[in-house]
Amino acid sequence: METFEELGRRLSNWGRWGPDDRRGTLNHLTPERVLAARESIRSGRVFELSLPLGKGGPQQGGGRFNPIHTMTMLPGDWDLPDGSFIVDDQVTMPLQCATQWDGLGHVGYADRLYNDVPAAATVTARRGAIHNGIEAMAPGMVGRGVLLDVARLRGVDWIAADDDRIGPDELDRAARAQGVEVRPGDAVLVRTGWRRKAVVEGSTPEWITVSPGLDLACAEWLHGHDVATVASDNWAVEAMPSPVPGSMLPLHCVLIRDLGMMLGEMFDLEALAEDCAADGRWDVFLSAPPLRVTGGVGSPAAPVAIK
Repeated sequence: METFEELGRRLSNWGRWGPDDRRGTLNHLTPERVLAARESIRSGRVFELSLPLGKGGPQQGGGRFNPIHTMTMLPGDWDLPDGSFIVDDQVTMPLQCATQWDGLGHVGYADRLYNDVPAAATVTARRGAIHNGIEAMAPGMVGRGVLLDVARLRGVDWIAADDDRIGPDELDRAARAQGVEVRPGDAVLVRTGWRRKAVVEGSTPEWITVSPGLDLACAEWLHGHDVATVASDNWAVEAMPSPVPGSMLPLHCVLIRDLGMMLGEMFDLEALAEDCAADGRWDVFLSAPPLRVTGGVGSPAAPVAIK
C-alpha cells in the first residue's frame, strides 16, 4: 500500500511553476479562468460562507481559542466639541480559529515545506514563515467554485463521525448527481453537513475533535482535476481521526506540502446548499481572499459566493 509520502512524491508540484513559486495550485487560477467564472453569476444572490467571529465559536480548548472581542474606546471616552464621538474595538484571536485558510507554511514533513523550502530554517518565532507565508497567496481564491454536497448525496443531515471517509468515487457521484463539472482552476467546496450538526447540537467537544472528511485518495482526484483549492464545512477538510495508521494529517501533508494547495476549513455551506438544491445550479463565483498577514501560516477568511 502506498504511503502518504510516496503519494506526495508522485503527485508533487515542486518546480512545476518554477523554483521560487509560493502560490502553488493557485497558479491554475489564470485570468482566463477568472473571467470565465463570471458565467456562474446568474441571479445576483450572495451568500456569506463564514462563521461568526465571537466567543461562541467552535474552539473547545487546546492550542486554539475563540476570538476575544474587546471595546477599546466607548462613547464618552473621546467626545468632540461638535457632539460627535468615536468608538473603537479590537479582536484577539488565533489566525485559524474559525473560517480560515491553511497556508503553505502550515504543514510539512521531513523538514520541508512546499517547493523544497527547509522548514526549520524558514519558519521562526520572530519572523513567522519567511517563505510560503500566507501573504504570498493574495488575492487568493477568486474564481469559480463548485459545491459537492456529499451529505445530501447520502440522504443525511450530516455524515456521522463513524462513517467519515469520503473517497474520490463519491466526489464523482456527487458531481454527476448534481449535473456539475469540476474544471481546472475551480475551488471545490465539500459539504459534509458538519456545520449543520453544530447549528443543531452546538459546538461540542466532539465537533472539534472528530469529523467526516476527505480520504487520502482524494489527493489524486484533486491533482488530476487541477483544482485551485479545496474547502469544507468541517474543521480539517480530511477525515478525523486519521484512518492512516501512524499519521495525524496525511491529506494535509500531501495537499499543502507536496501539491502546494491551501485548504479552507469551517466554511458555512448550509444556506448555499439549500439554494443550489432549489435551483439545481451548483457552481458559483467565489471570492475568498486571505488576510495579508506577513509571515502567517494561516488566515481568517470571509468567503462570499455569488450565484
